[in-house]
Amino acid sequence: MNKYELAVVLSSAISDEERASALDRVKEYITRAGGTITGVDEWGKKKLAYEIQKMSEAYYVFIQFEAETSVPSQVEESVRLMEQVIRFLCVNREE
Repeated sequence: MNKYELAVVLSSAISDEERASALDRVKEYITRAGGTITGVDEWGKKKLAYEIQKMSEAYYVFIQFEAETSVPSQVEESVRLMEQVIRFLCVNREE
């Protein structure tokens, strides 16, 4: 099992309920693909380095998980289709 971290940037235009729902869906994608979530770090609303879709702020969430090597690509395919997600990045964690 490899350790990964998924950084998700959610739109600031959505409500708190929609944000929680989107985060739950991302977690579900990870577990459905066979990954095990080891931690979730919500940074909250932060200023973006540059405007994305005419937004200057967004919600940052970092999800740590353990999974086989095929899982990150499956998760990325699902997250890419979510309208609430404006950016995402999955990286291999070296500890």
